[in-house]
Amino acid sequence: MSLHKSTAHFADRCPIRDVLDRLGDRWTTLVLLTLEEGGTLRFSQLKARIEDISQRMLAQTLRRLEQDGLVSRTVHATVPPRVDYTLTPLGQSFMAPVHGLIRWAGDHHEQVRTARQAYVAPVAMAAK
Repeated sequence: MSLHKSTAHFADRCPIRDVLDRLGDRWTTLVLLTLEEGGTLRFSQLKARIEDISQRMLAQTLRRLEQDGLVSRTVHATVPPRVDYTLTPLGQSFMAPVHGLIRWAGDHHEQVRTARQAYVAPVAMAAK
């Protein structure tokens, strides 16, 4: 087996990569936070609370979260059909680390912004 195949196999099985690739995108955390705050919500309620997400992206994000077991989808036999989304126990367990990350970002945001500005200045000067 070549090193490349071995490394690729590890990447496929690495829990950190697997989970963060799925949960570290732009919309996933917002959807999870919205469900945590709002409890059980319909698609239209989620869309209204996350104004800048497209319907397509919301649908894709919810599908992935359902596939990963973090969100449950309940279809009610009404006309028109009513679909509710809620966090599963697994989804609720994910929120503690998310809140830790949010706290860290809030506590260190200015430091990160300052570091970015300090980094950009020398790079821009070197390009001239």
